[in-house]
Amino acid sequence: MPNYHIPIQPEKTYHILSRAVGSEKLFRVEDNYRYFLEQFQQKVSGVAELMAYCLIPNHFHFLVQIKSEGEILALFEKAKPGKKYQPEMCSDFIMERFSNWLNGYTKAFNIQQKRKGALFIDYLRRVEIERDSQYSATIFYIHKNPVHHGLVKGIGGWKWSSYKAFLSNLPTKLPRQEILNWFGGLAEYEIFHTQPIDLKHDGEMQ
Repeated sequence: MPNYHIPIQPEKTYHILSRAVGSEKLFRVEDNYRYFLEQFQQKVSGVAELMAYCLIPNHFHFLVQIKSEGEILALFEKAKPGKKYQPEMCSDFIMERFSNWLNGYTKAFNIQQKRKGALFIDYLRRVEIERDSQYSATIFYIHKNPVHHGLVKGIGGWKWSSYKAFLSNLPTKLPRQEILNWFGGLAEYEIFHTQPIDLKHDGEMQ
């Protein structure tokens, strides 16, 4: 079983997930999806780069690359002027940025939807990506998730996934060329995503 509460460390890559409590939805209107992504860029992009994502009504999947300790230190000093940085603070500071993102989204969502209380079932589940094959499989898993849950019939049919961003020439904050190069190019990226929908891989989180 994966350890869903491992410390998040610099220069490592993680598949992260959280879902809504009970039968709640994280996203009820289009602007919720958009705002969630915008808030990630605002609150978390200083410590982590978003590599791939999928948002579906009651949960989300992200693949994130954590930045170097030097980059995180620079943000720490800016965010906490006068506080002396110690290496053991790094993981907690990273987690604080993720927490600010999810808590801030919850507060805004609750105001918009006139609700109270927790929105996410737990803080943040994560699986460290340790092998090249796992990296590829996780991107595939994330992009196929809406098909897996019966929301659309084809992988390109879901709007709130990063799949089509890698096929487009439109501006994106995602590392488009890096991901395409990982798969060996645009054609290979598309071919990889035509596999049968068998989403079992190390670290799977539905």
